Amino acid sequence: MTSPASAANRQLVPGRRLRLPSRNFLRFLGRRLAALVLLGLGITFVAFVLTELVPGDPAAANLGQRAIGDPAAVRAFREHYGLDKPLPIQYGLYLQHLASGDLGESEQSHRPVRTDLSEFVPATAELALTSILIALALGITLGVIAAVRRNTLTDQVLRVISLGGISMPTFWLGLVALYVFFFQLGWVPGSSRLDPGLLPAHHVTGLYTIDALLAGQLDVFGDALHHLILPACVLAAYNVGLLTRFTRSSVLEVINNDYVQAARAKGLPERTVILRHVLPVIALLLGGSAAAQTGRTAVVGQVMDSSGQQPLAGAEVAIVGAGGVTLRA
Repeated sequence: MTSPASAANRQLVPGRRLRLPSRNFLRFLGRRLAALVLLGLGITFVAFVLTELVPGDPAAANLGQRAIGDPAAVRAFREHYGLDKPLPIQYGLYLQHLASGDLGESEQSHRPVRTDLSEFVPATAELALTSILIALALGITLGVIAAVRRNTLTDQVLRVISLGGISMPTFWLGLVALYVFFFQLGWVPGSSRLDPGLLPAHHVTGLYTIDALLAGQLDVFGDALHHLILPACVLAAYNVGLLTRFTRSSVLEVINNDYVQAARAKGLPERTVILRHVLPVIALLLGGSAAAQTGRTAVVGQVMDSSGQQPLAGAEVAIVGAGGVTLRA
């Protein structure tokens, strides 16, 4: 019988060195890191230049019409944010602020942008994640059904539905859904993340549904999910259509391959053949659907006015000289 101590001694063989990464790998990693740094600098430079080219005065946007008539207030504002300095110095100060995590102040809330982001990002993430789960569940299921029943009435109907999901603008679909399901039918709430008389669970993740489950408050979870379902379905409509079409074409490409035919010849049920040999091919589609949600989350947040989502999702990030970033709704 081998003791734990002897097993550990056998693993640490004397004279055996830890294998280090090769030089080629280190060169590749170094090139990638350098490219990442240059890409980040390029993005900040382009954003800075475009902001300088946009018409408008940051002092007027932040101070308002009354204060803009006071030269002393305007001068103090420009000095505070470094707007009185040459553009190269402004850009250098801007990079310095970004490197230290200073993103400036919000024009709407007059709070640090980091504070607003920490408050509103969880709500936006909750909406995006819920819509991704809905899109994956419906899109892949409908795509497989359309492929298995190719050229039948079911296939034709699903193809029309998927085309409609891709073609309809998100803002228009959101307005129609809000009018029908909230105003006419009253099935779902119109805005906010919870009913006015209900308090959220103890803050852990910032996602009301997850925090409510962790706290065991099922009433809060149900209410948060009730508020979330309509904007999440509207946001998922595009990806449902896209995934349905992609899944259908991917399944049709592999469904007649030799290994699939061999699985059928062994007598495996059609469901087992699809689940084991066909669906793994669709895993490559998941990354794209997750990455495409950010822009449409902003539109849905504006239309639905879903409290925590709306201020961030409808926000426009603008660089104000050397003063960092200002969040404008």
